[in-house]
Order: sequence, then C-alpha cells, then structure tokens
Amino acid sequence: MNGDTAAGALGLDFGTTNTVVALADGSGDSRLVEFAGEEATGAVFRSALCCWEEERGWNGIAHEGGPWAIAEYLQSPLDSRFIQSFKTVAASPLFERAQIFGKPFRFEDLGRLFLQRLVAHAGGQLDTRPRRVIVGRPVEYAGARPDPALARQRYDLMLAEFGVELHYVYEPLGAAYSYAARLTEPATILVADFGGGTTDFSIVRVAEPGAERRCVPIASSGVGIAGDRFDQRIVDRLVLPMLGKGGSYRSFGKLLPIPGGYFVDFADWSRLAMMRNRRTLDELRRLQRDAVEPEPIGRMIALIEHEQGFPLYDAVGRLKRALSSDDRAEFRFSGGGVEIAAEVRRADFEQWIVDDLRRIEGAMDAALARAGIAAAAIDRVFLTGGSSLIPAIRAVFDRRFGTERIATGGELTSIAHGLALIGEQPDLAGWVA
Repeated sequence: MNGDTAAGALGLDFGTTNTVVALADGSGDSRLVEFAGEEATGAVFRSALCCWEEERGWNGIAHEGGPWAIAEYLQSPLDSRFIQSFKTVAASPLFERAQIFGKPFRFEDLGRLFLQRLVAHAGGQLDTRPRRVIVGRPVEYAGARPDPALARQRYDLMLAEFGVELHYVYEPLGAAYSYAARLTEPATILVADFGGGTTDFSIVRVAEPGAERRCVPIASSGVGIAGDRFDQRIVDRLVLPMLGKGGSYRSFGKLLPIPGGYFVDFADWSRLAMMRNRRTLDELRRLQRDAVEPEPIGRMIALIEHEQGFPLYDAVGRLKRALSSDDRAEFRFSGGGVEIAAEVRRADFEQWIVDDLRRIEGAMDAALARAGIAAAAIDRVFLTGGSSLIPAIRAVFDRRFGTERIATGGELTSIAHGLALIGEQPDLAGWVA
C-alpha cells in the first residue's frame, strides 16, 4: 500500500483457497473490493502465487498472484512454480522455507509477494493505508502441533506494510457480524465457517437492532479439517493407488513397503507444489529402479516433472462440486502421460470423509460446551465457506438443529464483510484474538 494517510477499516479474509477484502465506509456498512482485468473473478482473489526466473524480479524471481497466477502458470507450466494453500503452513514449526528455483522463501516472503499482487490488481482501491486492518484467523490452525504464536509472528511480518493498526479476529466472528445485520430481533447464533484448511465455530449473542453493543462473542472452537482434507481423501482413493501406494520395493534382499511420506506430500497441495526438486526426484527414481512394480512410481515422477498438480487438483475440485448437486459424477484427469477416469457415487465420497465429519461435529460440540449452551438454545445457525455446500455437512446441522434454523449465503465473502464492520467499532475488546 502507498501513502501515509490512514483512513477507515479494512477486513482481510486471507483464506487457504481464496482471499477477500472489504472496506468499511463509515456508515455501518462495508463494500467488497472488486478486482478488474481479463482474469478477474469479482471480489474473490485466489490465494495462489506463480513464480518464474527473471533477473529484474525480487531475488531474481518474478511473480504473479490470484487468478493471474493461474493464467501465468497455464501459459508456461514447466518454466514456473505454482503455489497455493500456503496458509496451511503458517503455524507449522516444521516449515522454515520453500526452495523456489534454488532461492529460499519464508512464509512471510510468500505472503508479502501475494499481497503485493492483490493490491496491484485492486486498481487503486487499496493505495491508501487503512487506519485499521482486521485480519481473520482460524480458531485452530491447520497442521500437526500448530504453533499459534509462530503464526502470529509470521502474519505480523507478512502484513507489516498493509495497515496502520493490525488486529486479529476469529474468522467465524466476522461471518457472525455479517449475518447479524440480517436479523431483526435478538438471537443466539452459531456460525460454522468451512474453509480450505480449517473448520471453525463461534457462538454469538445478537441484541436487537440499534442496541449499543449489537453482538457479543460467547465461545469459539475449531479443527484443522476442511475442504483441502476432503480433496486429499479423493486423491487417496482415486489417484494414489495408480502412483504406487500400497506397493513394495527391494532393499538388501528384503521386500519393504514404499515409504508413505511421498504419498502424504502428494496428497497435500501445499507440499505437492514443492516436490519438484532434484533431491525428491532423484529419490523417486531410485525407488522406481527398486520397486516391484516400477510403472506407478514412474507415473508419480511424470506428474511432478510435468507440473500436473494444478490440473489434477482442479479435476478433484470439479468432482467434489459435482457431488454436491448430483448423486454420482465422473472423475476425469489427463496429463503427464497419466489418464484417470472413474465414476464416483456421492455415498462413496461421504464414506471417505465420515471420520472427518465426526471430528468437525466434535469441534461444534466443544463450542457449545464452552458457551454452556445446549443445541436447543441456538436460535439460528449460519453456514458459510465453500464446503458448507456439501450435502453430508448440511445433513449434520439439519439433524442437530432442524432445517428451519439454518441459514446460508455469502459463502466466500461474509467473513471479510463482517471483519471490516468490526473494525469500525470503537472498542475491539472481546473481538480480537
């Protein structure tokens, strides 16, 4: 952002899959920042980066972000690196830096580059530094043993030049504040935010319109399971068996299972993007040489070498969306010499994610327990985030609360809208995390 003038409040929903920005206008409402240009997708800016070698670029590497990153990658997939879902490593002490064309990039480096392109594509709407920036954060970060303090440190560095004051608010509280504007009478509401990396819940008491303090947060909870995990389940069932999962290799006269770490990385988009490096590919070629069935490992190598991660996960996303409206759908992928075609029933997909759904429901129960509120005392349930459209998820809430109490809408934009409105409150106590 440019200039020294501080004005207004900005809500930043930096999501695992998509990023949305809203600006409060001082009248009790906020407007979404719409991006302009041939590749623009309205107010939704894909949380992605594409990098390529260029002498004039930062550290010798040029970059593009959002939907423009996708377009750049598709033009030259073998000469670029496409990175998305990097938010999932924000709280990971195991992640130190990513090697891109031999240059090290920390999380905050990736974040700053991403925000630079977001600001550039906003067409001047973000050239003035806002007085306050309200940043959404998950209640529970994704990953094994996440470190919230480390995530906060990285976010602070990433956002150092984005605003004058930085405040962090749980993402479902932003959605709750947005949804409260629809209500005309007092209510106790439960908000469920289904993102790409985490599912978060907040319980909020909403007073009557015109009350001095309209919304009062009561309790929150979360779990590091959401849309990306569902994608991993599809990859695990449909793709990894063709890439050697479950196979064996020979070592010093013994028959050993192929190490599972390669499949864990391949099934995680944020890690798959980093597998195209000399050391990993050399390891896979040695494994292919010693494998009982070398062809599947060869397919994995081909997918990595030919940068097929994006089209593969794009096909997975299309299948997941199709199963939200149809009882069965066709999964089709072709790339890097690998062909996959399979019909998938919604019932099969729901069985693949049944354990994830149980953990999500457990996180919801934790929010109710922390609030000391029974499910029957919840007046309204607001579902937001892309995965809220999955029928098996909706069925959990229908069963627990009844269809008549459930509302949806603004699946991708409600959090940013509410965060900006929270930023206009004179007292942020009770909101900031």
